[in-house]
Amino acid sequence: MIRVLLADDDPLVRMGLQLMFGGVEDIAVVAEAADGEQALARVAEHAPDVVLLDIRMPVMDGLAATLALRALPDPPAIVILTTFNPDEYVVRALSAGAAGFLLKDTPPTDIVAAVRRVAAGEPVLSPAVTQQLIARVAAPATEPARARTQARDRLARLAARERDVALAIGQGRTNAEIAARLYMSLPTVKAHVSSILTKLEVTNRVQVALIVHDAAPEETA
Repeated sequence: MIRVLLADDDPLVRMGLQLMFGGVEDIAVVAEAADGEQALARVAEHAPDVVLLDIRMPVMDGLAATLALRALPDPPAIVILTTFNPDEYVVRALSAGAAGFLLKDTPPTDIVAAVRRVAAGEPVLSPAVTQQLIARVAAPATEPARARTQARDRLARLAARERDVALAIGQGRTNAEIAARLYMSLPTVKAHVSSILTKLEVTNRVQVALIVHDAAPEETA
């Protein structure tokens, strides 16, 4: 059973999500919160596997809540909920450790699938969205050369095959797609991904993709 916490300041949104998940056998909503502070308290009480977190909330917003939740010893996976297309605020939350984001008008079946993917350690960003987000943050305009150098130094920590997997992650590919593309078994890809996260000192695939694209142009060719 995947345990989910809903954090949104709109009670109608929470009610809609509750009704949607109510008909799903392997997902249970264990708590709700109306702001980031409540979300932190509910996580401590209920230990959810996944938190669906609104990006714009009173008291403590989604970005601050993401930072606080990811700092926990055993943090839940975090998915940002937003009514907007990707903007700098959402990008900052992803960089802070969120596993991805969903627009609030995402079809119910896709939201359910996204929760399952995040609970299994996969991101919930499509390749197109990944590329769009990365384009907003890769190599900050103020210090592009420094950002590129730092990213390439971090990628240099990887073994050759790990580097291939990292570049595929940067292209938004799933584990299954990487396995087919690089002629690896799925368990081997998962082992490489785990090693990459450890060596790059990041917590999820989105952050790996950001590093890959910071190292552009050569790394993403």
